[in-house]
Parts: sequence; structure tokens; C-alpha cells
Amino acid sequence: MLQKLKKEWLASPRKDILSGMTVAIALIPEAIAFSILAGVDPMVGLYASFVIAVTISIVGGRMGMISAATGAMASLMGPIIAKYGIEYLFAASILTGVIQYGMGVLKFGKFITFIPHSVMIGFVNALAIIIFMAQLPNFQGANLYMYLILIGTLAIVYGLPRLTKAVPSPLIAIIIMTVVAVTLRLDVRTVGDMGDITQALPFFHVPDIEVTLQALWHILPHSLALAIVGITETLMTATIVDEMTETKSDKNKEIRGQGIANVFSGFFGGMAGCAMIGQTVINVKSGGRTRLSTFVAGAFLLFLILALGDVVKQIPMAALVGVMFMVSFSTFDWGSLRNLAKTPRSDALVMIITVAVVVATSDLAIGVLTGVVLSALIFGWKSAKIKAHADMEANGAKRYRISGQLFFGTMSHFVELFDYKNDPDTVVIDFGASHVWDHSAVTAIAKAIQKYKQSNKRVTIVGLNEESKKLVELVGLAAPSGH
Repeated sequence: MLQKLKKEWLASPRKDILSGMTVAIALIPEAIAFSILAGVDPMVGLYASFVIAVTISIVGGRMGMISAATGAMASLMGPIIAKYGIEYLFAASILTGVIQYGMGVLKFGKFITFIPHSVMIGFVNALAIIIFMAQLPNFQGANLYMYLILIGTLAIVYGLPRLTKAVPSPLIAIIIMTVVAVTLRLDVRTVGDMGDITQALPFFHVPDIEVTLQALWHILPHSLALAIVGITETLMTATIVDEMTETKSDKNKEIRGQGIANVFSGFFGGMAGCAMIGQTVINVKSGGRTRLSTFVAGAFLLFLILALGDVVKQIPMAALVGVMFMVSFSTFDWGSLRNLAKTPRSDALVMIITVAVVVATSDLAIGVLTGVVLSALIFGWKSAKIKAHADMEANGAKRYRISGQLFFGTMSHFVELFDYKNDPDTVVIDFGASHVWDHSAVTAIAKAIQKYKQSNKRVTIVGLNEESKKLVELVGLAAPSGH
């Protein structure tokens, strides 16, 4: 037990603490921006980020991943605020958590295995583009000082690691650029310009709504949408972190953890959230690997709000924009572009469409679902090929050797493979190189047998593997004969 705690919390404390601090600073403008997007006070997003990060660090299934208030979730919250008010948002956040916990118990995490690699690459590249585009509004009305701070930030972020990796370069860049901006009193946009930061602790609060079935019906559709989007982004991000760190994670535990975190967030004046790819990349690139890094991100965020609120307000947005540019560049899979010409056309098409849909809609769930459905259709099209090679045997029987998959997509073609009128009295259908997948496949076999029977011809089915044979017998077709 102690060994497990040490591995999950204290494997590299210095790196985890420093990376968590870096993430906390980068979380502030994001949380404020997402609060504005949702139409609520900036503190709602900040409190949510603190509560979710700290909670998920304890109960989550993916170490080193950052969860907080996110744009994908905030974009779904506007209608709740507009129709019912802030208290219903808190209630919806709690219900979102309950639904997600249930999804974790039902092991929804296994569905991540159905997402093709091309969709995953498209998701990652789309997020990188969205992160980059989200920084562009900060350049409205920008002056020379902002561009100089941006250049200085990028120079430190990419240059410092060549000298030392003892401390995260994004953290040093933010500190140095803040000191420069404050010392020289540069006229640049700061974190304080984004919204008011109240130096106050979050407090336990039961949402002030009517506890009725009608109220539940009002928030259930919103909570269900939030839950689905939340676990989609979380599972995708967890898979990306698995690959980046070459470690495994417990996806179902992570879903349950997200549920618990969102319940707590709703009870402490926050909105529902999920995993954040941008801040997670910052954490991983800065050396964060254990639960401690996620805990520090949340705890230090609250410390910044309470103790250093006035200092935080003076952080130039240009410095944070520079860090997020680094995140965007690091997240994008540049190899997917270099190898695009070598990639199968169907996979390249799926990747491009996934990127296009996510960027166009800013809805990760829709983009991923589109990619998965398109991949399934392409797979179905490729699989919907079945052939029969016919030979006459010494005893006068005709043997059809079937190759390909027999399922609903090949059912009609299978029935048309045989020469019912001209075939001899004895026909053998050999499934040694095929597989029977579903009820439609069994129906197709039954139709072929029936057509032969109408011509008073005997059919023998051979070569069925055990799984196919069981399905044929289960559906009710006469047990096949032969071997």
C-alpha cells in the first residue's frame, strides 16, 4: 500500500510540484474565459477548476492528467443559464457527475477501443488548431509590447531546455515576462483585464432549486449531453497521455473519478468539467507524471486566487498566449502531415473530416462520432465482399468454396452466388474460408438452401468454425452437416 502511494504521489515530487504550479497559472485565464463563455461569474470556472483538479488527483484513473473547467463543457451551459439560472447549472453539474459515475460503473471506458487511430489523430490535430485559434482574439488591439513579450516567452520556452531542464521553461517564461511587464509598466493586456478575481474560498452550497420530477426533467437532457462530451474528451485525452508517457490508465476509474469531481464541483459553486488536453500537455511536457502534479495544479490555483490575486492580475496575457502556442505546436501530430501521402486514402479522409468537423463545430463529441461512423462505413464497404469458387467433385457433387465475411452487408450477394437451376443434385457449400456473423447471414444460408430444395437438390454445409456453427444453430437453422 505504501509502495503504491509512493509510486502514485512521490515518484518525482520536485518535477510534479513545479509542473503543477505552471499548470495552475495557465489555468486561470482559461477558467475565466470558459466562465464568460458559459455566461457566469469568473469565479464559477475558477472554483470548478480547483475542486475538479484536487478531487480527480485522488480518485482519478490517469495520473498526470489535468481536469478542470473546459470550453467543450462551457459551450453547452449557456442554455441552462438562460432558461433556468445559475442554481440549475450547479444542479446540472451534480447530475452530470452522477451520470458519469454510473457510466464508469457500467464500464463505458471500453468504448475508447472502438475509436480508430485515424480518428484519434484527427482529434489531436483538431484540438491543436482550436487551442491556437483560441489565442487569436488576444491580438485584437495588440501593440508592439505584446508581440515582444510573446517572442520573449517563446524564446525562453524553447531555449531554456537547451541549458537546463531542472525547472519547467513555461513557468520561468511566465515569471520573467511578468516581472518585465510590471517593472517597465508596459501597456499590455493582463489576466486582470479578463474578469474580476474574488479572493474568497469556495463554500458548500446545495443548489436552490425545486426538488421535483419536473426540475429533473429540465436539467436531464443538458446533464446527459455534458456527461457524454465530458467522458469523450476525457477518454481521448487519457489515451493520448498513455501514449505520451508510455504508461497505462484505468479508463473506467477515470470516468467514475470525473463523476465524483463534477458532483463536488456542483456542490461548491462550480460548473462541470473534464480533462483538458492543453493543460495536460503543459503538465506532461514540464515533467508532471503523478497524482501530485494534478493536486498541486488545483491547490496552487486556489493559493494564487486567495494569496496572490493582485499579482496574478498583472500576468501579461501575451506570456500565457506564448505558452499556449507551445502547447498547440506540441499537440499537433506533424508526422501525420508528413506521412499523409503514404497513408491509406480512407484513413486520410477520416482524419481530415474529423479535423474539419471538430474545428467547424467546436464540438469534440460530434467530430469524434462523425469520424467513428465514417470509419465504420468504410470498414463495412471494404468487408462487404464475398466470393465463391466452384469445383466439380469426383462423386458428381459441386462444391462452392466461400471466401469473405457473411453478414448483413453481403447477405444479398451471397444468395446470388449459386447456379440453382443448372447445379447437380448434390451441392456442398464450404465455409472453411468464411465466417457467419449475424442473423442476416444465417437467413441468407437458409434462403440458399430453400432455393435448392425447391429444385429437389440436396445441400450440405461444411467448414463452419465453432462460433459460426453455434450462431447457425442458435438462430434455428438445421444443424450443419459435414466437416
